[in-house]
Amino acid sequence: MTNQRLQQQIAFVVEIDRLKQVWRQTQLMDASRRENSAEHSWHLAMMVMVLAEYAPPEVDLQRAMHQVLIHDLVEIDAGDTFCYDIAGHDDKADREQRAADRIFGLLPTAEGDVQGESCGYLRQLWDEFEAQATPTARFATALDRFQPLLHNWQTGGGTWKQHGICRTQVMQRMAPVETGAPELWPFVLQVIEDCVTAGYLQP
Repeated sequence: MTNQRLQQQIAFVVEIDRLKQVWRQTQLMDASRRENSAEHSWHLAMMVMVLAEYAPPEVDLQRAMHQVLIHDLVEIDAGDTFCYDIAGHDDKADREQRAADRIFGLLPTAEGDVQGESCGYLRQLWDEFEAQATPTARFATALDRFQPLLHNWQTGGGTWKQHGICRTQVMQRMAPVETGAPELWPFVLQVIEDCVTAGYLQP
């Protein structure tokens, strides 16, 4: 008979499998289908590793990787809110807070535990990411914004074309890259200008 702690951990592991069923607006880079939120999180974790040299020196890269892996778990309950859906953002924070309470609450709690298996640690990671008060959270968010830019670039406008998105909207969406990963910002600007020139993005 398994102990209660392990039962709670397994319940969490089983529950987060549902993230594979949450579909995002972003297309895969071959434009064959939309990506799901679990794929998105994996891709970001790989980007933390590959683009680590562009992180500001005060960034905790391991913590950033943990943040990008768990940042969208709340979408199991709250769903993915399209970044350019203004009305959908009205109650997004409330929906996601309730989701965080339930999903992270499946895990056992351990006071002072920072090893990654407790409710407390994962919830701290998520709260830090949402608050954007640390260099680590800002770097994680920069990559979260950077990844869909790459997808739209590689798919010839993908989601942008579907929804009639313009340059100003993308610039606003990409703004966290300038502060969270400033060394990547010139590349972001170049991609945006190239996409406008190519007709992938409205001026």
